[in-house]
Amino acid sequence: YQCIRNKWSQHCVKPDVSLEIMKAGSVLRKAKSRMWRGHRHYKLQDDCKTIAYKSSWAMNSYSTFSVGDVEAVREGHESDVFLSVADEYPPERCFTLVFRGRRGNLDLVAESAEEAQAWIRGMQTLIENLQSMGESEKLDQWISDLFLKADRNKDGRISFKEVRRLLKLMNMDMNEDHASSLFRMADKSQTGFLGSEEFVHFYKMLTQRKEVVELFQEYSSDGQTLSHCDLEEFLREEQLEGDRSQEHALELIQRYEPSDTAKANHTMSIDGFLMYLTSADGSIFNSEDQRLYQDMTQPLKHYFISSSHNTYLLEDQLKGRSSVEGYIQALKRGCRCLEIDCWDGSSGEPVVYHGHTFTSKILFKDVINTVAKYAFKTSEYPVILSIENRCSVEQQKVMAQLLKDILGDMLLRTTIDGKVPSVLPSPEELKGKILVKGKKIGGLESLDADNPVSGEVSDEDDSSELRRDSLTTESLPSDSKQSLTKELSDLVIYCKNEHFNNFEHARIHGKPYDISSFSESKARKIIKEAGRLHNDVQQITRVYPSGLRTDSSNFCPQDMWNVGCQMVALNFQTAGLEMDLNDGLFSQNNRCGYVLKPEILRNSEQQFNPDKPQDRKDYCPLILTIQVISGQQLPKVNNKVGSIVDPFVRVEIYGLPADQATQETSYIENNGLNPCWNETLEFAVHTPELALIRFVVEDYDMATKNDFIGQYTVPFSCIQSGYRHIHLLSKDGTSLRPSSLFVNINITEAS
Repeated sequence: YQCIRNKWSQHCVKPDVSLEIMKAGSVLRKAKSRMWRGHRHYKLQDDCKTIAYKSSWAMNSYSTFSVGDVEAVREGHESDVFLSVADEYPPERCFTLVFRGRRGNLDLVAESAEEAQAWIRGMQTLIENLQSMGESEKLDQWISDLFLKADRNKDGRISFKEVRRLLKLMNMDMNEDHASSLFRMADKSQTGFLGSEEFVHFYKMLTQRKEVVELFQEYSSDGQTLSHCDLEEFLREEQLEGDRSQEHALELIQRYEPSDTAKANHTMSIDGFLMYLTSADGSIFNSEDQRLYQDMTQPLKHYFISSSHNTYLLEDQLKGRSSVEGYIQALKRGCRCLEIDCWDGSSGEPVVYHGHTFTSKILFKDVINTVAKYAFKTSEYPVILSIENRCSVEQQKVMAQLLKDILGDMLLRTTIDGKVPSVLPSPEELKGKILVKGKKIGGLESLDADNPVSGEVSDEDDSSELRRDSLTTESLPSDSKQSLTKELSDLVIYCKNEHFNNFEHARIHGKPYDISSFSESKARKIIKEAGRLHNDVQQITRVYPSGLRTDSSNFCPQDMWNVGCQMVALNFQTAGLEMDLNDGLFSQNNRCGYVLKPEILRNSEQQFNPDKPQDRKDYCPLILTIQVISGQQLPKVNNKVGSIVDPFVRVEIYGLPADQATQETSYIENNGLNPCWNETLEFAVHTPELALIRFVVEDYDMATKNDFIGQYTVPFSCIQSGYRHIHLLSKDGTSLRPSSLFVNINITEAS
C-alpha cells in the first residue's frame, strides 16, 4: 500500500533532513495560554501531505490535519499566546502554524532550538512545494486524496461499494447502473476492484467535460487535435485576442500541452486544451491587470486605499478578542490603513482595545512590532496607522517613543522634500514609509516654529459622533477637547485628522494633508445633501462602520466608492458580501492596496453625478452577456455522506445605482461534481469603470435559506471575454480549488 501512496506523490519532495526529523516525530508542547500547556506527539506522514498528532493520554489514536491547510509557519514569539508567556519559553524553541480561513493558530514549543528549526524549515519546504505546483499537479493531488478517502481498508484498491460512497463524498448522486457501467469499463484487470491507475481512468470518464470536448471539436480540423492554426482561430474568434493570437497560440501549446510529440508538431490535444482553459491564462481575470499596471505617481487623494476598521479585533466589538493576528492578516490581504485604538494601560504602557467594552487588551508596543515586521511583505506602498488616541499625556509620550524606536527609518517624520505640500505626495514617493494619522497641534506650516510641549485639539470629530452613534453613550467623554503631546503631534505629517464642516468650507480652508472621518450614517447624510463628494476638495475622506454594529458587521463599501471616498474602512475579520467586494476591488494592481480612482472621480472640472451617469461627456454604456455553462467539483455544504447540493449560480453587479442588478440560473438537482446550466444572463452597465461583478454559487433549498457554496468577485474592467473559468473562493476569501465555474463572456456597446 505504501507503494500506492508514493505513486500518488506526483510532485515529489526532495530528501531533506528536516523532513526526516518530522517523519520520525517529535513531542511538542502545545501552548494555549499561561495556564494550559499540553504535550502532544506530532509526526509527518510518509505521504508528506499530512501531519498526525495525538495527546500523551490518547494511546494510539491519532488525529490529522493537511499540510495544505497551513498557510504559513512563524518563528519565535509571533502570536498572542507566545507574547503572553514570552518569559517562560525562549523564542528559538517556539513556532506557530497559521491555518487558512478562520481556524485558530497552533502554537508549539520544541524541546530544543534544533528541533524547532527542523519543523520550521520542514514546514516551509512543504508549503513552498505545494505553492509551486501547476494546475495539473494540483488536480492529481486532489484525485490522490479522493482515492485515499475511498480506500477505507487501505489495501490499495477500491470496490464498487467504496466507489458509491465516494460519489456521495464527491457531491454527486449518480444513477447506480451508470456508475456500475463506468466501474466495469475502468476495471481492466476484471478483479471487481480498481487499482490506482484504473481509478484515474474511472475518474476521467466520470468527470469528462462534454462541453469542453464539443468546443474543442468545433475548432479541430481533424477532430483529434487543435493545429496551431485551429488554436489561433479559437483565440481570435472566441477569446477576442486579435493580432496576438498567432504568437499566443504557440506559447499556449508549449506551456500546457502534456505530449512532447504534440508540442513538436505545434498541436494541442484535448488534455492540453482543458489545462489551458483551467489555467491563469483561461481565467476570467485578465492577468495583465493582476500585475502592478496603474500609475502610482499621482497624489494620494486620487486612489482608493484598502482600509481596516478595529483592526485589532478578531470577533465582535463588545466581548471579542483583540490580537496582533488581526494586523498580520489585514496586512497580508493588502490593507494599507490600520486602526489602532489606544488607551492608558495599568503598567504605564499604552494598550489597544475597544474602549469601554469587554474586548481583551493587547500592548501597543506588540502592535507596532507586528506592523514593523509585516508592513511591506505584501505591498511596498505606504502604510497609514490611524491612531485613535485616548491616552494621557504621559502615555502619549510612551507611544511616540515606541513608534520612533520600533519603526525607525520606516516612520515618516517630516515631509519628503522638507516643504509644506500644495498637493499630497504619491504612493510611489512614499514607498516603504509608515505614516501616522491622528490629531495634530497646528499644521505642517508650524513644523519649524516653537511649538508648545502639549496643546488642546478638537475631539468632536470622534467623540460627539460616537455619542450619537453608539450603544455605550454614557461611558464616553462629554468634553470636546483633548490634550495632545508635541511628541505625538509631530509624528503626524500628511494625515491630520480634521473635522468636516461642509464642502464649501473644506474647499476654501482645507489643507491637502487633512483627513476627515465620518461614520457611515454621517457619510450617507452628506452624500444625500450634496449629491456627491466634490472632486475639487483636496483632502482625503475616510468612512467607518456605525458604532451600533456591535457584531462587527459591515456596510456596503460600493456606495462610498461611487462618490470618490478614498478610505472605506471595513471590519476585515467579518466575512461576507462587503469583504468580497473589498477583496474584489483590491485584487487588481498586484494587490498593492492602492487602486487609481477612475478619471471621472479625479477630474476636478468634471462634477460627476453618480445618480446621472448619462450626463457625462463620454457616456458609453456596455452590455455584459454571461453564458453560465457548467460547474466543477463544487464543495459539499453538509458533511453528511448522503447530502448532495442542488447548485445554482447568481450573478450580482455592484456599481452606480443604475448598474445594481442580480440574475440567477435555475438549480441542478443532486450534482455538485459537474452540473451543467447552459443559461445566459444579460446586464446593461452604464459606468463600467466603477462596477464589480460577483459570482455566487448556492445550494437551493425550498424550505430554508439557501446555503453558500462559493463566490468570486472581479472588477468589470479586469474581465476577459471568451470562454473562461472562475476559480471559486470560500466565504473567508480562501481558495476552493479545484471548484470552478465555466462561463462564456461577451461585452458589447449598447445600441
